[in-house]
Amino acid sequence: MNNPTLHIARRFCGPPNSGNGGYVCGLVAKHMDQTCQVTLHAPPPLDTDLQLHSDGDCLQLRHGDQLLASARPYTFDLDIPPPPTLEDAEDAQQRFVGIRYHDLPGCFVCGTNRDAGDGLRIFTGCVCDHEDQVAALWKPAADLADTNGNVASEFLWAALDCPGFFAVKPVSNMALLGRYSARIEQPVHAGETLIVSAWAISHEGRKHNAGSALYRSNGERVACAEATWISLNR
Repeated sequence: MNNPTLHIARRFCGPPNSGNGGYVCGLVAKHMDQTCQVTLHAPPPLDTDLQLHSDGDCLQLRHGDQLLASARPYTFDLDIPPPPTLEDAEDAQQRFVGIRYHDLPGCFVCGTNRDAGDGLRIFTGCVCDHEDQVAALWKPAADLADTNGNVASEFLWAALDCPGFFAVKPVSNMALLGRYSARIEQPVHAGETLIVSAWAISHEGRKHNAGSALYRSNGERVACAEATWISLNR
């Protein structure tokens, strides 16, 4: 039997020539039978057929002999702070630091160079006086929905990704996603307004742990995630 293939379209980049980490992790996770944690080992190339290989109850994403990502069964238990209000999230996104300078302005999730309807344009900024918590609003577009009209899980994984970076960025500076796990708790419909929240959990050397969550406008949680970000050596 042939191994399943994944194809990351250029639209879904993070850095200019590789896939957005959260989106790629979400694609791999769709092929797991249970909640999982995905580790990114190398930048996944764009517009290229990539192969998924089974390894017991784990999965590996490869490009030829190169290991790009691996997924293993995993259950996380987050200490989730109260969600920001709709008004607080709308106010917070006005403080998005990426407006002044962005390392990856073409990123599918948080890039400022992406037009509405192309990128997700999730611009998280500090919540009130909480420097380690960020928030924004997000209204998923219709083209992100699956055949049931619900936002496809890989886009929810993507939406939960970059906010975690901006929560740890004051300490981490430029960093890339290392490990990532998300849990989708309720279906999300295209066109509904969501509150995006993320917060720093801990910092240890070059490793920075963050949590993130998506809420309906009434504060009802629909998804959450846990991530480890790795600072780049400069």
